[in-house]
Amino acid sequence: MSRLSGLGHRLYSGQASIDIVGRRRTWYIVSGIIIALAIGSLLFRGLNLGIEFRGGGDYTIPNATCSVEQARAVAEAKTGSQAIVTVSGQGTVRVQTEALTTTESAELAKSLSTTCGVGVDTIKVQVVGPTWGSEISKKALQGLIVFLILVALFMSIYFEWRMAVAGLIALAHDLIITVGLYSLFGLEVTPATVIGILTILGYSLYDTVVVFDKVKENTRNITGQSVLTYSDAANLAVNQTLVRSINTSIVALLPVLAIIIVGAGLLGAGTLLDLAVALAIGMAAGAYSSIFVATPFLAQLKEKQPQMVALATRVRARRANAARSGASSESSTDAAARTTTLVDSAPRQQPKRVPRSKRPKK
Repeated sequence: MSRLSGLGHRLYSGQASIDIVGRRRTWYIVSGIIIALAIGSLLFRGLNLGIEFRGGGDYTIPNATCSVEQARAVAEAKTGSQAIVTVSGQGTVRVQTEALTTTESAELAKSLSTTCGVGVDTIKVQVVGPTWGSEISKKALQGLIVFLILVALFMSIYFEWRMAVAGLIALAHDLIITVGLYSLFGLEVTPATVIGILTILGYSLYDTVVVFDKVKENTRNITGQSVLTYSDAANLAVNQTLVRSINTSIVALLPVLAIIIVGAGLLGAGTLLDLAVALAIGMAAGAYSSIFVATPFLAQLKEKQPQMVALATRVRARRANAARSGASSESSTDAAARTTTLVDSAPRQQPKRVPRSKRPKK
């Protein structure tokens, strides 16, 4: 912990620096490859929608003595269609079928109870129509649109429109990767998954806002100097918040991993698994995007402004003059350290107090 604390202090003060903004092409390529895989999987494989979305019957059989093959054979013989059979913790068998009538559902439950050696009353039966799933999808899409509109308005007012665009790009990055990985690994999408995805968008936004707030602080009145470009100041902000972002992500992921391992793995709580997997993937993607996508993209947008182009020209000229004069060229790390030191250690300019004896008499 002391080494990490020491590294955090060096990154914050500018004594050490990781060139994250300057290597944005590398991060863009990494994100592009992952997004391409995600979109490709969505196009060719699609999503493994739960019965809440596609409609059908769900039969949960606790303490079942039958095998997966036996349960599948009974279900497919009764329905005449393919059935999905899985086993969770504590010997619970879950059978999913196509939509059935009330009579067909009762007959299947009775056959499963006989095959699996349990009472028919112990089998939990859930029959869902496809219209209910479409209604959930519609509400989730509406919630997502409203969320994105509010995010754009908030970031445009508190920061500026370029930060709003960069923040939305990062959110889209996280959303595509999370949904794409669900498709790639064939994970089931349930209402709990939708809740998890909407939750991680808020987490990703929080992490991005923290970094952007530091960028805003570092770039205030930046055009009044010729030591740092906008990208240099933005990179300093990312380094200053890097350790904090890592610590926050680790602390947030630990309980989620505990839910996956203990809740889903040992206790067999399938709903917890649906929620926790979405949270774990989204949190990891959100931590990555706020550092390696949002801020580099913001710097790329800002560097196109005329005043930032002029600033970059002055900074390059200053460093070139320093090199020609025989002095060592000042790197962006050294400049960041010197600028940070000046900002943090500058004395406060307070008016001097006039002695009482020298004050004018009333």
